[in-house]
Amino acid sequence: MAPASDKPKNRVTLLTVIGSLFAGWFGVQSNANRERDFTYGKASTYIYGGIIFAVLFVLAVWGIVQLVLATAGSGQ
Repeated sequence: MAPASDKPKNRVTLLTVIGSLFAGWFGVQSNANRERDFTYGKASTYIYGGIIFAVLFVLAVWGIVQLVLATAGSGQ
C-alpha cells in the first residue's frame, strides 16, 4: 500500500463530486475543477450523480408546492 503522501492532490472524492455537481448545476464551476473532473473522474459517476440530483431537486420542489397548497387551502 502506498503512503498517503503519494496520493495525487487532484483525486476525485465523493465530496468533490457532490461539489462539482452543485457548481455545474448552477453554472459556477471553476475551470480548474472542471479539468480535475475530466482528468481524474469517471463520466458514469457524474451522470448518475446528476440524475440523482435532478430527481431529488424535482421531489423537493414538488414537496414545497404541496406544502404551500395545503397551507393555502387550510386558511379558508
